[in-house]
Amino acid sequence: MRLVIFTEPQQGATHGDLVKVAQTAEAAGFDGFFRSDHYVAMGAPGEPGPTDAWVTLGALAVQTSRIRLGTLVTSATFRLPGPLAIAVAQVDEMSGGRVELGLGGGWFEREHTAYGIPFPTVGERFDRLEEQLEVVTGLWSTPAGRSFDFPGKHYQLIDSPALPKPVQSPRPPVIVGGHGKKRTPALAARFADEFNVPFAKIEDVAPTFERVRRAGAEIGRETPPAFSAAAVLCVGRDDAEVRRRAAAIGREVEEMRENGGIVGTPGEAVEAIQRYAEAGATRLFLQTLDLADLDHIELVASAVAPQV
Repeated sequence: MRLVIFTEPQQGATHGDLVKVAQTAEAAGFDGFFRSDHYVAMGAPGEPGPTDAWVTLGALAVQTSRIRLGTLVTSATFRLPGPLAIAVAQVDEMSGGRVELGLGGGWFEREHTAYGIPFPTVGERFDRLEEQLEVVTGLWSTPAGRSFDFPGKHYQLIDSPALPKPVQSPRPPVIVGGHGKKRTPALAARFADEFNVPFAKIEDVAPTFERVRRAGAEIGRETPPAFSAAAVLCVGRDDAEVRRRAAAIGREVEEMRENGGIVGTPGEAVEAIQRYAEAGATRLFLQTLDLADLDHIELVASAVAPQV
């Protein structure tokens, strides 16, 4: 199981905070450092304010050297697909080929109204997400020297030079995720290198993966995408430390456990991670909410990661 530190900077973090977490995760041996893509905090003041996901990752590309970098997930409502493809390819070059793009339809209406971003209906958001996936992957896969055209309903590209090209070949990995039972599995089957189930009860993980496998089989995809999951992280050396860390993020220990969190002592965390592995996940995104608690990251690296 590959382990990723996954952060939610909209809850309150400066770029300096993110640098410390990313560099700590890299030094500790984690597979990746990912961040959410939100502009408004949820249930918290969110001070000093949001940071942009791809501005952050561009900086981290040159402030780290090994760790994978990406979004879980970039909102299709925030960006046009052509400029997004350019930005991700540029960060891929800056990082030496360490970038991954998680792309979703967007769901949090308040951040859209707060910053003047159009928020279409659910159906239109899925339609736009589908076209964005077609455009981004199409631009990256267009052979050098050829142009790319796309006559979509929401996005139209004419004679695009399809540049720059990312460093990774054939492209940076694309992650699609969610709980949807129809369109989400279908999009993952068509476009995703990895499918992610975010914050689900463990008994729901394997059936969600299976829907993606079936969607792939329906279109003749022989090899399904890799499977991963995201879960809140709250690990302590003893029960008292677990409770202290839960209180620091405003959560209850039992509630997190019931909803699939990686919660408890190192031994309990190992058991929880093994259940995700048994469900078919090969990578786990550990939602780390207290970004000042670097000891938490180091504890998981030393006492949990070697056992999974």
